[in-house]
Amino acid sequence: MTGNAPFPPRGTKEEIEEGTSFSPKFDADGLITAVTTDAKTGELLMVAWMNAEALARTVETGEAWYWSRSRGELWHKGDTSGQIQTVVELRTDCDQDTVWLKVDVAGDGGCCHVGYRSCFYRRVPKGEPGKLEPVGAEKLPHRHG
Repeated sequence: MTGNAPFPPRGTKEEIEEGTSFSPKFDADGLITAVTTDAKTGELLMVAWMNAEALARTVETGEAWYWSRSRGELWHKGDTSGQIQTVVELRTDCDQDTVWLKVDVAGDGGCCHVGYRSCFYRRVPKGEPGKLEPVGAEKLPHRHG
């Protein structure tokens, strides 16, 4: 799927920043950044990409759909792992080039394909470029893809 369909065309800067029409801005590859957090705790779970079809399906179904850049296909989060993300709220930023999904996660509550609850389970220590250290997150009982 290419373009902005089924969303309306983008209007003026004022309409985009202050209006009530959702007209997301997809990048040159037809993608928009999707930031996903836990609706109850606010914990950052993952950052992924959506094309227009994934975003439209998310809005229509109330469950998170993404575009897998590595597989080149739509990805219904949780289809195989049981970690379905039910969207509690979907927001967009001021210029509508990023979306923020607040979700409830089914199954074991995980989101990371490596087996952690959040994809952000390591940090870069200040002053130590090139180094990663764990943040104390524990892996869930089963690894999910």
